[in-house]
Amino acid sequence: MADIKVDALLDTKGMTCPLPAIKTKRAIDTLQSGQVLEVLTTDQGLKSDIIQLLSRLNHELLKTDEQGGEIRFYIRKK
Repeated sequence: MADIKVDALLDTKGMTCPLPAIKTKRAIDTLQSGQVLEVLTTDQGLKSDIIQLLSRLNHELLKTDEQGGEIRFYIRKK
C-alpha cells in the first residue's frame, strides 16, 4: 500500500476503554467523506472495538500498525 495521506490525527495514548472509541467516533464525524483519520492508542481493547465501530458506521480501516505497545489505525471516512 502506498503512503497514506492523513487528514487528521487523534492521540488517545494513555486512555482506556471506552474513551478511545468515543473519541474516534467524534473525530470521524468531523471529517469529510474520503478523508483519513490516524488514531494513536495504547489501549489494546481498541483493536476489537475499532472493527465493530467501523463495521457499524460503514467506514474503512485502511491499515493497522503496532509497535512497542502503541497501535496506529488509519481510517477512511465513507
